[in-house]
Amino acid sequence: MNVLAVDVGGTHVKFLATGQKNHRQFASGPALTAKQMATRVRYATRDWTYDVVSIGYPGPVLHGRPIAEPHNLGRGWVGFSFEKAFRRPVKVINDAAMQALGSYQRGKMLFLGLGTGLGSALIVNGEVEPMDSVTLIGMPAKIASSMAGRPSLVPGILMKRFGRAARLKRFFASRRVLAVS
Repeated sequence: MNVLAVDVGGTHVKFLATGQKNHRQFASGPALTAKQMATRVRYATRDWTYDVVSIGYPGPVLHGRPIAEPHNLGRGWVGFSFEKAFRRPVKVINDAAMQALGSYQRGKMLFLGLGTGLGSALIVNGEVEPMDSVTLIGMPAKIASSMAGRPSLVPGILMKRFGRAARLKRFFASRRVLAVS
C-alpha cells in the first residue's frame, strides 16, 4: 500500500509518497483553505501513485476530523471532506502526533515540535496522545505566557460543544483522550 503523507504547516504544506525520493511543497499562509490545499496537493502529485492519504493537521483532531479551525490558515477545515477531495481513504491526525510517530521507537516519548507554533504529543507503548500547546507566532508574549498555565484549549472547545463539565468529564472518560493542563 502506498501512502501519501501531507504535513500542513503555517508557512508550507509538505508531502511525500511511498517510493518517492524527494518531498514536494508549496507555501501556505493565512488564506489557505482545506479545499485549496487538497487541490494543490492533488495537482502536485498527479504523477505519483498512492492508495491512501495521511494528513498532519495543525490543530486539535478528534476521531480523525479537525474540531477547530487553524489559527494560521484560512477557514473551511472543520467539516471538510478530505476523502471526497482526495478520492481516497484519508486519515487526519494532529501534526505533532504525526511527527512524533515518525520518530518513535519504543517505550515512552514526549515530543515537542517547534515550528509556526508549539506542538506536542505523548506516546506510551505505541499509543499516541496529541496534547494541546500554545501557538507562539502571532500571539503577544503576554497572552502566550498567561495561557501557559491554563487548562488545555481542546477541552475548552469541547466544553462549548458538549456543554456542562460533567458531560465533558464523561466524554474524556469514555475515550482514550488525554486532557493536558
